[in-house]
Parts: sequence; structure tokens; C-alpha cells
Amino acid sequence: MPTGTNRTFEKCWPTVNSSLIHGSREIRHSVKMIGKLKGIVDSQGDDFVILDVQGVGYIVHCSGRTLQKLPRPGEASTLAIETQMREDSIKLFGFISETERDWFRLLQSVQGVGAKVALAIQTVLDVAELASAIACQDKAALARAPGVGSKLAARIASELKDKAAASGMAGATAARLAELDGGKSAAARDALSALVNLGYGRPQAAAAVAASVAALGEGAPASELILRGLKELAR
Repeated sequence: MPTGTNRTFEKCWPTVNSSLIHGSREIRHSVKMIGKLKGIVDSQGDDFVILDVQGVGYIVHCSGRTLQKLPRPGEASTLAIETQMREDSIKLFGFISETERDWFRLLQSVQGVGAKVALAIQTVLDVAELASAIACQDKAALARAPGVGSKLAARIASELKDKAAASGMAGATAARLAELDGGKSAAARDALSALVNLGYGRPQAAAAVAASVAALGEGAPASELILRGLKELAR
């Protein structure tokens, strides 16, 4: 390279380099603002979907449950988006609803729970089941997710019980059941135990008992709550 050209390049490089850095910051800032994507499903992987938004293919990581709910390739879909930015990467996570996204954020407030584990939990439990598991302190339900051992499940159940209730994310059924499960209704506890012993998952049984108490009243005996609960579970 001629000497003059080299000097010209050296003079221009600080300007070019500054422009690239400035541009990178602008890109990072704009990506951070993504809260929703609406486009065409292009294709799916084991843990992601490529969503075509006006010709741009966004790689969006999702739980297995979310991927199952997405339409076929070529059809339109809308996802609530959570953006996570690291020094070396920017990742988008997609959810069918904003409530699912809120739970994704809340789960990661627990030490030891990253994005991968949070998605694993949301693959195993839907929003209602997760709320019930937290309200009922059902550590076994949480431990069904890959990467969640007994200690981490106990930590999630303990730390999120108050946070979920305070944020309103526990839901009316789960919050009601948490009250009953806390010792105010022996009949409700007995009915819940009976349904679990019959082989039903605790979150599902809990929701059925809560619905039965709401329909029959707090004074209903355990036998009636069990029968009503079985009808709820059969729907």
C-alpha cells in the first residue's frame, strides 16, 4: 500500500471505528425496545422459532409448550418478547401471552434460575399450573423440569410465593387455595390430599378443590369437595 494511502487510512480509522461503535450502541438500544413481534412462522428448531417480520428472520427462543401452540410454517403469529443482552450476544425469548413473559422474568429472580431453566419449567407447567404449584408449595411439580433439583425447587417455591402474590400473578384460584392450604380449611386439605392420592397432579387437584370450595362454600365437608373435585378434573 502506498505511503500516502496508508496515512489516509490511519487518519480515517478513528472516525470509522467511532461510527461502528456508535452504530452498535444504536442497534443494541433499538433491540432492547422490542416488546412484541408479529410476523410469519418460517421454521422451528428444538428450542426456537424463526419469525419472519417483513423479510427479517428473528430467532426467538421459546419453551416447548409455546412452540407446540405456534401455527404451521407460513402462517402468521404474534409473540410477546423478552430481550436479554450480553456482552457477546443478544437473545430474544418469545411467549404466547404477556403473563407467560412475566412468569419468565419472575422465575429468573431466583438464584440458580437462568433463561434455560425458566423455559424448562414453563415447558412442564402452564401459567395456571405454575401459579398453583407456587401457591401450594408443590416442589415435586417444579422438580419435574429438567435442570431443577429438589433444592432449587424448594428455593423457587419459597422465594416466589410472596412475590407472586404481591405482583398479582398467583391468580385468584391459586391465591384462594394458598389461603385454604395454610390451615384455614381442614376439609379442603383433606380433599386435596385425597385427589393427589388418586393420582392427580397437585396443581390440577389444587385448582379443582379451590373451584369446589368456591361453588359449595367453605363449610362443605371433604367428601363433597372430593366428589365435586373429581367432576372438575373430568371436564
